[in-house]
Amino acid sequence: MPTDPRGLRGDAPLLDAWLRFREQPPTPFTIPGHKQRTDLVGDVVAGDVPLYAGLDTMKLTTGVLSEAERRAALLWGADVCRFSAGGATHANQAVALSVADDGDTVVVSRTLHRSMLLGLVLAGLTPVWVRPEVDPGTGLPLGVAPETVRRALEAHPEARAVFVGDPSYVGTVGDVAGLADAAHDHGVPLVVDAAWAAHFGFHPDLPRHPLQLGADVMVTSAHKTLPAWSQAALVLARTDRVDPARLDAGVEATATTSPAGAILASTDAARALLERDGEELLGAAIEATRTARERLASVDGLAVLDGPGVDPLKLTVVLSGSGADGNAVEQDLLAAGLPVESADRDVLVAIVSLADTADTVGALADAVIRSVEHRRGVAREVAGPAAYRVEPVADLPPRRAFFAAAGSVPLEGAVGRTSAELVAPYPPGIPVLAPGERVTAETLEALAHARDAGVRIAYAADPTLATLRVTAPGALDGPG
Repeated sequence: MPTDPRGLRGDAPLLDAWLRFREQPPTPFTIPGHKQRTDLVGDVVAGDVPLYAGLDTMKLTTGVLSEAERRAALLWGADVCRFSAGGATHANQAVALSVADDGDTVVVSRTLHRSMLLGLVLAGLTPVWVRPEVDPGTGLPLGVAPETVRRALEAHPEARAVFVGDPSYVGTVGDVAGLADAAHDHGVPLVVDAAWAAHFGFHPDLPRHPLQLGADVMVTSAHKTLPAWSQAALVLARTDRVDPARLDAGVEATATTSPAGAILASTDAARALLERDGEELLGAAIEATRTARERLASVDGLAVLDGPGVDPLKLTVVLSGSGADGNAVEQDLLAAGLPVESADRDVLVAIVSLADTADTVGALADAVIRSVEHRRGVAREVAGPAAYRVEPVADLPPRRAFFAAAGSVPLEGAVGRTSAELVAPYPPGIPVLAPGERVTAETLEALAHARDAGVRIAYAADPTLATLRVTAPGALDGPG
């Protein structure tokens, strides 16, 4: 039978409901179809308790989900919280539907995940792009400067919201408080995709989380840096500038009607753990990461992101100066049973969470050092992902381009045409090309750079990049 080793169930109503279901299993005549039997397809379905007629009754009469969301809102200092079983992808798209109207303009950071870009398509929003500062020493993105957002808002007084991603995928942290001031001075909300920051604000050595810094909406992934099931995420909002009814409508419009109870219960359990033991567990992980960072930084040719503008639990290593190829290093790490979040020719990104220990993080540092010493070569100049340097040229609003008549053309014949698709190397899933943008030589150079560096072009109709989907001639002539 499942246990509650850290004694969290008394403060986690969804976890308690999940445990009670497993302790006294019914004979259900409801979905899911496995009926809690593990003798048919195996333990892959063990623990798959639904929300409806599982954690709660079919009519949701006990209110355990709303109570769990209330407790999470209280912990993060939000007015409202909604749990998501569809990850930050669902949460981002729900927020896009909630803060502006069809045809409205919004200011959007180019570092945002593809899910938010597709949220713009769903909501019919037109982006004014702002780009992050780039560290010349590493070629990696920093935060979007508040002054950049101010200029965008001054140039587009009709803008209804500001969307940014912070921290970045590589762990750099921007001036969220300054961004909040810039947005609020214009009278619009600041929405922060903080998918990688569920742990922020819960230890004195960590940055404060976006709501503490003045943001109006924070989307975060409980499964990325907290001990929750994959797809577990939260939307947390203050309602001074965001309509809670509209936010609820956006969440419900894009959510599954059959949410996995185990995902929801694990979100609740992770919240309870963070509230009770987070500072202690995070402190140990931060110390282990600090030690690993110092060891890696001492290796000739390695640069490790560090300092007050970096998440203390993100290990991002730039390999260019060592001459080692990160794709080969990744293979060594896989052989050692130590997969990392991301690896390309020049950069390794490893995620550390409160579930890690000095032993696990130390083993990773040992393996990286061994591999780099074995794979050393001629030092390369720092280039950095080309995606962060692309200057987008908009021909059409994203929604119009997404639904326009379109066809595939050879890559070399796409220059000057308008993209009908979103193309993003993954990880991190940041678009190089979005629907409605003109294909330029700079765009193709960025995509070639990513492909040559060993990054998977995950989001493209043709992942080989032999062709691109572009709008048909005449699409630009239709009504806006």
